[in-house]
Amino acid sequence: MELKRVVVTGLGALTPIGNTKDEYWDGLVSGKSGAAPVTHFDASKFKTQFACEVKNFNVTDFIDRKLARQMDKFSQYAMVASDEAIADSKLDLDALNKYRVGVIWGAGIGGLETFQEEVLNFAEGDGTPRFSPRFIPKMIADIAPGNISIKYGFMGPNYTTVSACASSANSMIDALNNIRLGHCDVVITGGSEAAVTIAGMGGFNAMHAMSTRNESPETASRPFDANRDGFVLGEGAGAIVLEEYEHAKARGAKIYAEVVGGGLSSDAYHMTAPHPDGIGVVAVMKNCLENAGLSPEDVDHINTHGTSTPLGDVAELKAISEVFGDHAKTISINSTKSMTGHLLGAAGAIEAIASILALEHGIIPPTINHETVDENIDPELNLTLNKAQKRDIKVAMSNTFGFGGHNACVLFKKLD
Repeated sequence: MELKRVVVTGLGALTPIGNTKDEYWDGLVSGKSGAAPVTHFDASKFKTQFACEVKNFNVTDFIDRKLARQMDKFSQYAMVASDEAIADSKLDLDALNKYRVGVIWGAGIGGLETFQEEVLNFAEGDGTPRFSPRFIPKMIADIAPGNISIKYGFMGPNYTTVSACASSANSMIDALNNIRLGHCDVVITGGSEAAVTIAGMGGFNAMHAMSTRNESPETASRPFDANRDGFVLGEGAGAIVLEEYEHAKARGAKIYAEVVGGGLSSDAYHMTAPHPDGIGVVAVMKNCLENAGLSPEDVDHINTHGTSTPLGDVAELKAISEVFGDHAKTISINSTKSMTGHLLGAAGAIEAIASILALEHGIIPPTINHETVDENIDPELNLTLNKAQKRDIKVAMSNTFGFGGHNACVLFKKLD
């Protein structure tokens, strides 16, 4: 069967450097750091005392107070970002066949804050099981797309993909395939996460995964820098409206880009560490290019996973050099995690949005905080260090990898 074409017609973002897609883009281009001391709880006794939190966010500005109380923060973030994306798409909600509109979301953890609060409350009690009736519905990772579909009456496929930090990239690929195969006309996709909590920070600290640069939080996320010492935890959401091309064209929709391919692979190596030669990353990028019907020479820009970890950054760049050969030196490579921190299950969504907006505006956001060259990284690679670069981009790739060896890669193309 002939696969249908899939395009992006709506974007929404709630991030540590901007609470709308436009604010987010402005933050990216200007090289804004979202890292600052933690305000959600007292982190003074933690090894890491900073994070990339969403700022100046009052949920009741967007969601009724009673309804907001029934949602964990990760679900609130999902609602706000998806509301913006749906409004941006200018879909006529009354004219849609809602049985053919899906919501496929990504979350690596889900309602961690709710789980933490309920368990701590029980532990501080006398052993009597007093739990909120909202505990489970607030916590479960699939409730975010459930809430979106309930609000809008979307009755197509509805579920959450969970693959750690690759979760929302997986959700986009599932959304792509549902439209390609003719199951849906429209899918609201993306991801959200709200793990800047006692349990989240404590757990990642115990793994020695996060930066401990407490004296200078704003410079702590430094992908590709020789002195990087771990990722910076972030939170927020990104939402993308994917639509079948003819459906979008018929209603005169603004089209940001075409989604031309998605690739998946597994490292099959280690719970948390990447394979040192990046063999899983090589496989996922090759799979994505094949799925899109593109050659390595077609790619102009790669938004890397680039978490600012000693092992991960080197392995990914080695893989890029292997897949793209000499062409790798002409690709504009960056890591927007240098500004947003690592949004875990929402990372793929907000980085896809960064890639789509880079296509639209012809600007590559910078990789900030780079000071010292890492001798293990090819100096001929253009890592877009410290300053945005203007460039006409026709094809952009977004890489996302998760604990457990989950790799996902998505390709976006300017519409012909």
